[in-house]
Amino acid sequence: MSTPVIHRVTALDLAVEAWPWPFAEDRRAEIDAHFALKLREKPAMWNGRILLGRNPVFSGERFSASYFETDFASFLAWRDWGFPDKGVFNGFGMAALQSADGAFVLGEMGQHTANAGRIYFPSGTPDLDDIRDGAVDISGSVARELEEETGLAPADYRGEPHWHCVSTGAAVAMIRILRVDMPGEALRARIVGNLALQQAPELSGIHLVRSAADLTPAMPHFVTAFIEAQLSPQP
Repeated sequence: MSTPVIHRVTALDLAVEAWPWPFAEDRRAEIDAHFALKLREKPAMWNGRILLGRNPVFSGERFSASYFETDFASFLAWRDWGFPDKGVFNGFGMAALQSADGAFVLGEMGQHTANAGRIYFPSGTPDLDDIRDGAVDISGSVARELEEETGLAPADYRGEPHWHCVSTGAAVAMIRILRVDMPGEALRARIVGNLALQQAPELSGIHLVRSAADLTPAMPHFVTAFIEAQLSPQP
């Protein structure tokens, strides 16, 4: 992936269109074999339908792109094989939870997931449930993923009006800061308590980031780039 570039926008224009992905069609047998291997390693994985992006454009305070439907197995192979189709990107929303005392709250993915051990904000690659009126509803996707992973509902936080889009070429993380009126340790305890009630939680732990010293190699580069920018003195 290339060096992250952060774009601050207020509008997302993410139309969904029918488009056959040549990578998924031309390498179908290899993709199916790769997924079968991964499924033996992590039987809980599911080959559901997801949405990936293409033709990204940043113009002023607007981010535009076209999304298309594909299967998780094709996405997984594309990711694991080093993103061979450079014209496609994984564009997803992230909930940058921030406590009343300024701590960012991140989750550690469970060992049964495709991103085991990775630490990042609540998020997920959009799927068909995130389509509203022919477009990807990233705000809705973020709210859904956040509630599924942490138990926090929209009434529990205040969202900033803009998005911090961190682009790395193969990924565009659309990050919105969601402020929770609760100290960091109390917020972590609340989420951990919710995880204990879930039968198969996606997250295995909750991490607080208050300074650059709290960043770890388990955090994706687009996450650390965003946090570093937030921690830097603002002009």
